Amino acid sequence: MPTTVPTTASLRLAGRRIVYSYPGDTPPPELLDTIRAGRAAGVILFKENAPSPEQLRLAVELLKAAAQESPSGAPLLLMTDQEGGKVRRLPGAPVHSARQTGAAADPAGDAARSGAGAAGTLADAGLNVNLAPVLDVFDAPDNFIDHFERSYGGKPEVVAELGTAFLAAQQQLGVAATAKHFPGLGAAAREENTDERPVGLPVPLAELRARGEEPYRAAIAGGVRLVMASWAVYPALDADRPAGLSSAVVQGELRRRLGFRGVTVTDALEAGALAAFGDTGDRAVAAARAGMDLLLCSARDIQQGDAAAEALAVALDGGRLDAGEFSSAVGRVDTLRTSLGRP
Repeated sequence: MPTTVPTTASLRLAGRRIVYSYPGDTPPPELLDTIRAGRAAGVILFKENAPSPEQLRLAVELLKAAAQESPSGAPLLLMTDQEGGKVRRLPGAPVHSARQTGAAADPAGDAARSGAGAAGTLADAGLNVNLAPVLDVFDAPDNFIDHFERSYGGKPEVVAELGTAFLAAQQQLGVAATAKHFPGLGAAAREENTDERPVGLPVPLAELRARGEEPYRAAIAGGVRLVMASWAVYPALDADRPAGLSSAVVQGELRRRLGFRGVTVTDALEAGALAAFGDTGDRAVAAARAGMDLLLCSARDIQQGDAAAEALAVALDGGRLDAGEFSSAVGRVDTLRTSLGRP
């Protein structure tokens, strides 16, 4: 945690880049106070936050009411992981996993139906952002991403088509989609899980761009609203830093090379892959410096979000984060929030 006390203005700006999480089935008063003060961009919800549809509805009502009382009254980004198959935080559609969709008789139709189903499930619960679809192109059957049935297939053109069909159908119904995990986890072996430990993927640059990045080109052309960066290290792009902490990856590849103009979002800041990169505050500042707009604090501890926001604010006050770039990041997040309707 930083020892310098940040200014109130910087702390409010910083909070507008933080996605909070909380334990249990009811948003704690401290989180609601933070939202009322305008110091939160959004909240990510997990199964433990939704033990029943009724409890989830009550929780979402509390979160939305707090947002209405904030200085801007802007809606929160209320998000979850509703990929389909084994990765569904809420009961309901999409039932098919990405692998099942890829093997369907009508894959593109199935992907579109899954995207529409995801939008329906989230919208019915009052949520407006899905951390899906996964655009990882697996390179070996039963590797990390394929084992959990999270990949549409081993061909980039197939993943591009189906991922874009999913996200387009979802976004047509008003729920923002997130393409992940840039520039691709398809080369990760079965046990290479960035949630648990550092992962290096020494994929040659030409292959990384032809396979890993290709579905993102299609998703960007299809209007995807958010892109999540991977926590793996890609030596062909940056030998020292995970993708989400690397300006070469975020700014160089995603922004300049592929032309993405939407919101960038980190994977979980508490991930084991970031063990060598300091505490929550250090990681938050490094991610912001790399070009990540939204910082995902998903440890179910609101102090994690507070620590990230405070560190960003101190770095902004001290000049370690560029004020113009910071303002642009906040602007992209605010634009996304207002575009998704008021609470």
